[in-house]
Amino acid sequence: MKICIYGAGAIGGYLGAKLTEIGADVTLIARGPHYEAIRQDGLRLRKDGKELVVYPRCVDTAEKAGKQDYIFVTLKAHSVPGCLDAFEVLMKDDTSFVWGVNGIPWWYFHNHENPEYKDKRVTSVDPDGSQWDRIGPEKIIGCIVNPASEVIKPGVIQHLEGDKFQLGEINGEDTDRIKKLSTTLEKAGFQAPIRPNIKGDIWLKLFGNLSLNPISSLTTSTLVKICSDQEVRNVVKNMMIEAHEISKNLGIDKPFDVERRIEAAKAVGEHKTSMLQDLERDRPMEIDALVSSVQELGRITKVPTPTIDTVLALVKLRAKEAKLYK
Repeated sequence: MKICIYGAGAIGGYLGAKLTEIGADVTLIARGPHYEAIRQDGLRLRKDGKELVVYPRCVDTAEKAGKQDYIFVTLKAHSVPGCLDAFEVLMKDDTSFVWGVNGIPWWYFHNHENPEYKDKRVTSVDPDGSQWDRIGPEKIIGCIVNPASEVIKPGVIQHLEGDKFQLGEINGEDTDRIKKLSTTLEKAGFQAPIRPNIKGDIWLKLFGNLSLNPISSLTTSTLVKICSDQEVRNVVKNMMIEAHEISKNLGIDKPFDVERRIEAAKAVGEHKTSMLQDLERDRPMEIDALVSSVQELGRITKVPTPTIDTVLALVKLRAKEAKLYK
């Protein structure tokens, strides 16, 4: 069972370190100083006051990695199109992609139960259809990434919280490939539940990412400050409510308490969202997968999204001014 971690950064590095520790046949693909540090000094994972040092197989090209059974994609959505050539090098006929990418995925409508939406493309995240055509939705295992970690310097991962990777087939089936993957991840010390409705789980995470990420980028505020300011909190609430209506129109019937969700974000405290961190570090911002895609699904389902539209327009301009969005 060959596993490739494509994008051995904060989350990929965490996965790679723990899988290497149990002797899994895992290959990390990394670049630049991070790659050099892992090759020279090993991969260091700091967690709970302890440091784990492992020496995984780490390469800088897909050609060196070879064909794989499972490919973990732990990139940001806007980075994926540039990796398609490498994915094709890694793929076999029975390769599975474990899609740990935030936001609405390009494969969302694959075999959707509503004929009106079945196999519809999500153009905000896959504008030319290349991901659908070159990877293929049948190769996808959905994955909700719950841990938080960061690369504190090349070759060193600091785990912050969480150890759950929720897995799910698009159609909700309990297949052999997903059971094997779940078993391996649990052996490595992760929680890896197999979920019957991975699309519904995507929405539960997305309600927060959709609203808190762009608002934090516009205000440069932490979660606790955003959620404590009543006027801004109302904006967050309205964005979540609009997104929840879209999800219901797409057949997602999961209970959702918006006030409880906002309170949970508030409890995280003085935390900067990933989008704000990207803005501060001059890295491309994850706007389309987290916000534009929800607006697009609103158009498809004919659900009005006035608050989402307004915040999206503002954060796009903010990112363009910073030259972090095209």
